Amino acid sequence: MMAGKRTAQGAGILLVTANVGSLFEDPENLQKTWLREFCQTVQTHRPLFLALHCQEVGGKNCKASMTHVDSFIKELLSSEALKDFSRARVYLDKNYESQEQFTALGCCYFIHESLKNIQQFDFKAKKFRKVVGKEVCSDALPNAASLEKEKFPQDYFPECKWSRKGFIRTRWALADCAFDLVNIHLFHDASNLVAWEKSPSVYSGTRQKALSFVLDRITDQRFERLPYFIFGDFNFRLDSKQVIERLCSMASMQTVRSTDTNEVDKLIFRESDNDHKVVLQLEKKLFSYINQEVFRENNGTQLLEFDRELSVFKERLQELDISFPPSYPYSEDSSQGKQYMNTRCPAWCDRILMSSSARELLLKTENEEKSITYDTIGASVCMGDHKPVFLFFRLNTAAAKLHANKHTCCVLQ
Repeated sequence: MMAGKRTAQGAGILLVTANVGSLFEDPENLQKTWLREFCQTVQTHRPLFLALHCQEVGGKNCKASMTHVDSFIKELLSSEALKDFSRARVYLDKNYESQEQFTALGCCYFIHESLKNIQQFDFKAKKFRKVVGKEVCSDALPNAASLEKEKFPQDYFPECKWSRKGFIRTRWALADCAFDLVNIHLFHDASNLVAWEKSPSVYSGTRQKALSFVLDRITDQRFERLPYFIFGDFNFRLDSKQVIERLCSMASMQTVRSTDTNEVDKLIFRESDNDHKVVLQLEKKLFSYINQEVFRENNGTQLLEFDRELSVFKERLQELDISFPPSYPYSEDSSQGKQYMNTRCPAWCDRILMSSSARELLLKTENEEKSITYDTIGASVCMGDHKPVFLFFRLNTAAAKLHANKHTCCVLQ
């Protein structure tokens, strides 16, 4: 198909989520590798619309790392893989001095020169506007009309302590097909020991509450309801208590308590025979299991039965089948691409989810086996503690038209 003749039907869409916190700790090594692998994915799939949702922009020490963020975005915008993307919108929440508002989320959208009719929603004027040129916005995100950004209410945060968690929504229209893209970062497990105490864990309850908050916000009455893709670091974890029961089914447990407080400091699981070999050591921030291969074998899919946090949302959220290993926590040693850190039980934290109406926008073609791909980026190299996760598909605008006729919500102004 000649450039300029393409319509949105069948247009390649690439959605990527990446927790990039590690990149700013070691920009020299990690950033180069990360950008190379990311660009390779873009060149392999050749999308016309590319959305990259980042979490933990700036890393742990935001103040020191924000200059690295600027150079990272500059490298991205000037990369060879993106040279034919004539329009871009980059939104970076860099306002680390405002605890009440700072989410450390970054949203980057790139539009290929051959995609002609693309518009972005103005949430203040409540209408779509044509996307022209390239813009990077980081200073006045709360006032930006082209997005909605919210941090979770303070009482949602464990112990009411602020952390960088929240969501950003943007709204797009490719020809007559409109949809929402939501970047999200949910709460992590603060302690392996607490996560182990009960099933489901107290942390999964906090994430459930926060995700419900986001879904309610993006489907409320303020704007027309549209199909939505919600992708980010959900921090979903395997059901810790049940996974450990499975992994240590033949082991006996020893509890080590603190001499000062008598609180549990460590759990040690040993084989009943075989010289009482240690199978698993569990501490607040230690998950040291004897055989990491279990998380990589068949891409860890035998453990997917313990990935249950999404089941509560089955009426509201859909996901393609997972066939890649847990996306977190990988070693940050640049020479280790497949090794997990012994800090947490590996889990599928980074996901791309969608409403049922958004699922219909994924064009299924009989002759193309790989028309839809849901996978990680940089499977065998170090990408930081999270592997980016991507979804590539071709746009089914016929489904969008049906949706528009049903809801009259794809009318562009």
